Amino acid sequence: MENFIKHGLFAYLILNFGITFVLPSYNVWKRTGVFPITFSNQDTAHDYIGKVFKWLLAIVLIMGAIYTFYTEGVKYLLPIWYLENPILQIIGLILLFVTLIWISVAQFQMSNSWRIGIDEKHKTRLVTEGVFSISRNPIFLGMIVTLLGLFLILPNALTFCILVTGFIVIQVQIRLEEEFLMKMHGNDYKNYCLQTKRWI
Repeated sequence: MENFIKHGLFAYLILNFGITFVLPSYNVWKRTGVFPITFSNQDTAHDYIGKVFKWLLAIVLIMGAIYTFYTEGVKYLLPIWYLENPILQIIGLILLFVTLIWISVAQFQMSNSWRIGIDEKHKTRLVTEGVFSISRNPIFLGMIVTLLGLFLILPNALTFCILVTGFIVIQVQIRLEEEFLMKMHGNDYKNYCLQTKRWI
């Protein structure tokens, strides 16, 4: 199990990045001509969240590389030894692959409405069907569970900080998006909120 995780974790992280970030970004841009990444370098709460997301992604990839190519370096990440359990690692792996499918389905169902951040320049369709009838934020839900799976596989101080920081940042981003969607879609979004929970 340890060797499988060691050799597969970094590859999975790269695959996840490609499937849930690069591929949908390219598809939306190709179909609509709109670049879906809306974060900029302005000094706003929205763009600050974008910067934190970038740092979290970079740290996760670096940590995965350390575990794969320099296993001895993991001890400097302050492992939580009492959580180092093969069963928890298996659960973590299952969560990683289930959420990869879940996020991919949600992005597919969003189609041209998919964005990274808040797009104030282009009005997008309010998606309420499919997995969005179960959760108003299925992609964010999948991201949080992904970070939880990573923590179960590699329980240490860094993955714990990533999990907590990711959860807080996503909570803030969700509320920013809810305010924006209420302005854009009005009663349609209000009714959607009454029918579907924020998480699940």
